Amino acid sequence: MNHYSEVLLRPWVTEKGMRLMERTNVYPFEVARAATKVDIRRAIEDRYGVSVMGVRTMTVRGKVRRHRLMHQGVTADRKKALVKLKEGDRIEFL
Repeated sequence: MNHYSEVLLRPWVTEKGMRLMERTNVYPFEVARAATKVDIRRAIEDRYGVSVMGVRTMTVRGKVRRHRLMHQGVTADRKKALVKLKEGDRIEFL
């Protein structure tokens, strides 16, 4: 993966994610399924100009959803990354 737009899909902004950002300086992102921790680190540093201390990743399985009476489908699997920044660095999403 060459460019950060291929690696970083979007920030994962939730209530729990906001608490992580405020208290521990950890930022959650949805990333490409094929992205490695090194790709994610480089993409964050290039895109936002901050220093990354660590990256943790997890694969989130899709959920079963019912569409009509008996039709079922599954939402897509996603990959999530929790990025710890150097103390004093911040990322502004809003």
